[in-house]
Amino acid sequence: MTTQSKPRSRLLEAVHETARDLHRLGFIDKHKMRKYDALCLAPVQAFDADKVRALRERLPLSQAVLASVLNTSVSTVRKWEGGDKRPSGPSQRLLDLIERKGLEALL
Repeated sequence: MTTQSKPRSRLLEAVHETARDLHRLGFIDKHKMRKYDALCLAPVQAFDADKVRALRERLPLSQAVLASVLNTSVSTVRKWEGGDKRPSGPSQRLLDLIERKGLEALL
């Protein structure tokens, strides 16, 4: 149910730990616990065309391989790198995870 993430501060860490215990004991429902989880997640950085290209080249991956890892199409990755579109939602979260922890985090 809850995700393990690095809280943004010691105060949020304490709040999240307390909420997790209250959820475990049945005093906080799933909906409320999700709000605490979202509060404690690290913010996701925005990815523009240059960042997507730089990340892909640093790894080094082809557009096809990156698309496969992110479960998206090659044309979508091409549009991100061309500046026609920007990654959003799950793709942005996965790109951020790859940026912070490396490709091995997804494989």
